Amino acid sequence: MMKVLVINAGSSSVKYYLYQMPQAEVLARGSVERIGEQASKLTHVFGSKTFTSDVSTSDVDEAVHLVLDTLVQGEVGVLDDISEVGAVGHRVVHGGEEFTGSVIVDEHVIASIEKFADLAPLHNPPNLAGIRAIGAKLSGVTQVACFDTAFHTTIPKVAYIYGLPYELYEKYRIRRYGFHGISHRYVARRVAALMGRGKYDVNVITCHLGNGCSITAVKGGRSIDTSMGFTPLEGVPMGTRSGDLDPAILFYLADKGHDAQSLKTLCNKQSGLLGISGLSNDIRNLLQLSAKGNERATLAIDVFCYRVRKYIGAYAAVLEPLDAIAFTGGIGENAVQLREQICRGMSQIGVHLDQTANKAAAGAEARISATGSPVKLFVIPTNEQLAIAKDTYELVTQEHAVASR
Repeated sequence: MMKVLVINAGSSSVKYYLYQMPQAEVLARGSVERIGEQASKLTHVFGSKTFTSDVSTSDVDEAVHLVLDTLVQGEVGVLDDISEVGAVGHRVVHGGEEFTGSVIVDEHVIASIEKFADLAPLHNPPNLAGIRAIGAKLSGVTQVACFDTAFHTTIPKVAYIYGLPYELYEKYRIRRYGFHGISHRYVARRVAALMGRGKYDVNVITCHLGNGCSITAVKGGRSIDTSMGFTPLEGVPMGTRSGDLDPAILFYLADKGHDAQSLKTLCNKQSGLLGISGLSNDIRNLLQLSAKGNERATLAIDVFCYRVRKYIGAYAAVLEPLDAIAFTGGIGENAVQLREQICRGMSQIGVHLDQTANKAAAGAEARISATGSPVKLFVIPTNEQLAIAKDTYELVTQEHAVASR
């Protein structure tokens, strides 16, 4: 048995789970939010209890140290000593073309994560800060990096090359990378299990729909195409991100006086559901406003559902046969109305929704397709942290087995 700590370090938060493996028992979980602000907040859940505290953390390093201290702190701690942690798994957003799976962290891996920071400047630096903080506090503990991009390294060249001069790929590695890979892999594996198939014996479209959204075509258990591209900006409209658009729009706006930074902000933080509605990036708010007759809120919802349906249709064309569609993420798991709207009018590809089952499946794993539907439909709550814990446990166990020979 081994206690595995999972760390997801972002620029403004550090989320954590402590597992007893291989049982996958959650011993504690929590987060440090608003890092770098005057008043950070620690939320620590252990057993049936929740401990919260206003704290002061200036960076990821301090937040990680706070997490480790909390795990052994008096009445709220779940460990007698921090040395009980046998391994630490980290979510890392970008592994470029180099990492096709999770890996044990060494100096080469650290250098590569740093190198790929150019491709994920908001994510890789805090991810790396989390790794370094653990290394400083728990010297000698094995750390594992689990990459969001790794699941998508099986995408063929025909799907990842853009219609740009090929030299830009050779020089700058400009290509489709895809994201949310840990989530897409977890969901695809759950679909295979629920259908009684092997993990490489299923063709499924996985729809990770939340404030960030991506849709992936999984053929034979492997990603062959995905909606996010060189960055997480491409794809369907999201909470505040534009998704697909004609790039000439940006040239046009540049000619009107918008600089590069304002265009970056426009596409990433002022567009999507927020931009279309002019009201909110939260689908729950938009559903309430739409029910009251707000036309812009209704338009934002309709555009979102239409674009998701288009991606599903496109991916159905490259998956033969299409076995299943799975919904996950905050919207995918909970927005009953949106799932119904997305699935409407897709009988031509074998999609038939069970309205009653769909209404009953709010935030819970369930099959929502009608009896006899050629394409099975599922709601599967994602569990990226468990996927990271499993990868970490397996890699560290293998390492120990090799070392003991």
